[in-house]
Amino acid sequence: MGKLSGIKVIDLTQFLPGPMLGGMLADQGAEVIKVEPPAGDPARGEAPFESGHSVWFRNLNRGKTSRRLNLKEAAARDALWALVDDADIFLEGFRPGVMARLGFGVDAVRARNPRIIYCSISAFGQHGPLAHHPAHDLTVQALSGFLAVNDGADGAPVVPGVAASDMAAGLTGLSAVLMALFARERTGQGDAIDISMFDSLLPWCAHTAGDAIAGGAAPQSARQRSLGGAAFYQIYRTRDGAHIVLGGREMKFAENLLTALGRADLVPHGARPAGEQGELITFLRGVFAEKTRAEWENWFAGRDIAFAPVLNFAEALAREHVAARNMWLATDGGHHIAPAIRFADDAPWAPSEPPA
Repeated sequence: MGKLSGIKVIDLTQFLPGPMLGGMLADQGAEVIKVEPPAGDPARGEAPFESGHSVWFRNLNRGKTSRRLNLKEAAARDALWALVDDADIFLEGFRPGVMARLGFGVDAVRARNPRIIYCSISAFGQHGPLAHHPAHDLTVQALSGFLAVNDGADGAPVVPGVAASDMAAGLTGLSAVLMALFARERTGQGDAIDISMFDSLLPWCAHTAGDAIAGGAAPQSARQRSLGGAAFYQIYRTRDGAHIVLGGREMKFAENLLTALGRADLVPHGARPAGEQGELITFLRGVFAEKTRAEWENWFAGRDIAFAPVLNFAEALAREHVAARNMWLATDGGHHIAPAIRFADDAPWAPSEPPA
């Protein structure tokens, strides 16, 4: 059944942020009706495929049903209005103005159903100088400052491994929708939500861009404690060409590691400001290059040090912890990353099929 059983969602979103939001609602029992254009959500066509479905599409759209509607046609618009009449949530992810031109702008939908929660997701929001600027995640990361600190050893930015603004928008949208549902229980009225990928990502810089937030200079990775300037928040290459990380800057970790390595004299270096730990970083680079990744995993076992091997996705999914948490599930129809949200009183989660 799930915590959201009885909630009806109309989901007109495609690609990542909106489908992620709608998918999390469906995972908790909401009835999510995915309204797609005749060609379908483009994610349906993205490889790899399993049992006739894109793995991407399956994992974000499982448990939904689908209606194929060409909203340029009157009959399709009538069909969508019929869905809107008793819906609780309306999700759309088009550029600002598109839904209004189709007749389903926020004012029209809320006038028809005052209890509905209308959530728009876009790159830069429904108003502002960038509102109509075309963008996917990389563009948003570039304009928000995040890409500048996603840099390599030469200081040049590299393409991020996580579509962070897409995911941030999906999570922020989920939070906003649930807040609005809670408020509706008290007021009886729905609401309108303007979710921007840019707005959703920007607060994530609080721990790294403090100087810039306070009106000062932008962070430089090589001198920032969480971006590469600290020895104990750093990536190191091993003898076999693999990598490990030290992921905790607390002094107890520095003491535990450096004492075990016979270099307790270097412990004070771990307390120096980021960007002034070059001697310690150089020492650790030399030490970690002496053993393979597997050898270092064995060496660190049982020691109270924030250490980890750098795994690829196949290695990460195969680890015992993933199995123990039931986070990667195989069914007859394919593989799923399970919901991160679990409730103690709910039955064990099992994936549903995505819509045809």
